[in-house]
Amino acid sequence: MLAVPLLLASCGSLPRIVPDMDSQPAKVIQIKGGRGILTPEQSQAALDKLKNSKQDNQDNLILEKHLAVEEAVTGSPLVAGNKVTLLIDGPATYASMFAAIREARDHINMETYIFENDDTGKQFSDMLIERQKHGVQVNLMYDSVGTLSTPREFFQPLIDAGVQVLEFNPVNPAQARKGWEVNQRDHRKLLIVDGKTAFVGGINISSVYSSGSFRKRKPKQDDDANKVPWRDTQVRMDGPVVAEFQKLFIDTWEKQHGPQLAAKNYYPKIANQGNDIVRGIGSSPDDPYSVIYATLISAIQHAESKVYLTNAYFIPDPQLRDALKDAVKRGVDVRLVLPSKSDSTLVLNASRSFYTELLEGGIKIYERQDALLHSKTAIIDGVWSTIGSTNLDWRSFIYNQEINAVILGPQFSAQMQAMFDRDIAASKEITLEAWKDRPISDRMKEFGAGLWARWL
Repeated sequence: MLAVPLLLASCGSLPRIVPDMDSQPAKVIQIKGGRGILTPEQSQAALDKLKNSKQDNQDNLILEKHLAVEEAVTGSPLVAGNKVTLLIDGPATYASMFAAIREARDHINMETYIFENDDTGKQFSDMLIERQKHGVQVNLMYDSVGTLSTPREFFQPLIDAGVQVLEFNPVNPAQARKGWEVNQRDHRKLLIVDGKTAFVGGINISSVYSSGSFRKRKPKQDDDANKVPWRDTQVRMDGPVVAEFQKLFIDTWEKQHGPQLAAKNYYPKIANQGNDIVRGIGSSPDDPYSVIYATLISAIQHAESKVYLTNAYFIPDPQLRDALKDAVKRGVDVRLVLPSKSDSTLVLNASRSFYTELLEGGIKIYERQDALLHSKTAIIDGVWSTIGSTNLDWRSFIYNQEINAVILGPQFSAQMQAMFDRDIAASKEITLEAWKDRPISDRMKEFGAGLWARWL
């Protein structure tokens, strides 16, 4: 039996994940569809659709193992019958979001960390107001810290139009709706339309995403966060799994004591839209541990061929570092695509403070050039993929509300692989020899930032 026991610690720490890789799972993997739990025969048929006929039996066994690991770690169900669309960068993401918003007929639920008072923010605001005026109930939740630079007057036209607007954990303690927990932030990026379509990923509402990140341009010495395009990833999901993301939104809304949600059809019956099997995972500092963290660590610990991570704020805790190095010892190809520039110099230097240990452990590191990398994705063994808001740092795993989609199957992973290859091609590999030759001034900055890694 394959099991993944968790040795739980108190809130504010990370769980210890202990894998048991004795054998293949004996029990039937349960999958949920649009009308409830599938029968064993229906579940097997859904799994068979995931399997690539060109793969050998060993590859399909790897897929089944990752499906079992997913089920062992988290309580959220695997959901079949979805159509998943990979969206690369802001222009593609916003175009798909705008199309979905225009088609909304019942409700729109939106949760975001940043909602800027800029051209993009105004475009979203205008569209949400237009839908509200046409009888579509819009519920908007934004983070207080993430929108510190956005005047509260910006949200007034939305409120005046009837949009339900909720500020997550207000910075002002006088406005706090529960204990003042300013360090707990809502870092999720979630858009749900009519309970049938959901968007999840790393993209906030901001004009920094107005251009793509694969333009052919030579890097300039003075490039910074305000002068380069932002590289990010989002995923659109149409199908029954949207109900799982809807539950996460409504749960957060209620825990924040938001106004009573209007009576709308938040959980419509949805026919199958495709063959993708998806799990929606949310984490919160109120939980005993981060399910997203446990899921990722377990997937890495069970990896057999490759672990490819792309992440914006990479400050790995000891267990994650050990999991990556142990994977290399098992013969797994472990690669990281990380930023070469960041909107937080302190985080960038803290991330680099771990490079020597990781490079000596056989992990390949690439820094994305010509763009500010903000993406948070992973591909494991060509069958397990995740896209979401979660950074690989202490803040995401302990203090933030985060949300991820896990997509299982070789077809979607092939798309993820193609995207990863494009990022590799636009990156510079950091070799151990070159890294050891870096200036002493860089080492000092990394050392100083690394001392604060736990609190960044």
